[in-house]
Amino acid sequence: MRALLYIVMLLIVTGCGYSGTQSDELDAAQKLMAGNPAEALSRLNGMDVSEFQDSATMARWALLYSEALAENRLSAPTDTIVNIAIDYYGRHDNADGLRKALHFKSVIMPSDNSDALATALYLQKEKEYMLYKERAKRERYLFWGIVILLVAAGTIVWMRQKINLQNARNNALMAEASGLKCQIDATRSDVGRLESKLHNLLENRFALIDSLCQTYYEMQGTKNERKAIADKVKSEIDAVRTDSFPELEQAVNDCRDNILVRVKDNYPQIKADDYQLLVYLFSGLSTRTMSLLLGESVDVVYKRKSRLKSRLKESVGQICPDVMDVF
Repeated sequence: MRALLYIVMLLIVTGCGYSGTQSDELDAAQKLMAGNPAEALSRLNGMDVSEFQDSATMARWALLYSEALAENRLSAPTDTIVNIAIDYYGRHDNADGLRKALHFKSVIMPSDNSDALATALYLQKEKEYMLYKERAKRERYLFWGIVILLVAAGTIVWMRQKINLQNARNNALMAEASGLKCQIDATRSDVGRLESKLHNLLENRFALIDSLCQTYYEMQGTKNERKAIADKVKSEIDAVRTDSFPELEQAVNDCRDNILVRVKDNYPQIKADDYQLLVYLFSGLSTRTMSLLLGESVDVVYKRKSRLKSRLKESVGQICPDVMDVF
């Protein structure tokens, strides 16, 4: 693609330089026209018409050549050359050039007193003009071929960029879809763990109810009924305080996005008693229930909750604002 552009630029630069040389030669012939028309005609015959680069140069040469013939009192065997100037200046609305060309055409019309050498040179210029027309035709085909090639190359580059952009969008969408799939899988996994945790909690709840009912049934109507039920309740409370605490802690983390882990990470110096109270708070237990599990009065539990709230507000309140919602 770049090499093609370089070739086109080189051709344009070369053509401009050669056209400048032709213009200089035409200027020299025009200066000689008044003082030495024979030398002017000789110079015009010495120029290779087939190598002209544009129709303006060709029309100027044809007009000067017709003028040189007229100044040297020579006739032209045909009107081909003067018609070049007439056609060009007529198409470009150059009244002065057209007037001169029509005048010289009437002066150099074929006559019986024609010069053989001048006629031969004239016919040679006609051949060169025909070669010029063929070359110009090929150059036009080449020009339009290059234009079509450049348009096709630009279209291909544009399409490739468009395809690359579309591929990038598709890759981004695929990556996003993959991320969403991972999130969905993680959510499903979390939901599965929560369902399992809830199932275990329900089983424990039903087992507790069944155990209390069994104790009540066995001791119903006896003197030891109340004592047996109270002892059973106390044993269950002790079990929650000791054996079931890890399960309760894990359930809170599963249901509340690892909130206890985040508290420990941002407030590692939290006391064990305060951490236990925090677990019970996140479990949604009442103050009376917490007083039984902690072995302290309700008033003490209220005071501990207030102190814990102040500590957490200073330590993790800004980082984990959802921690403060439990109070």
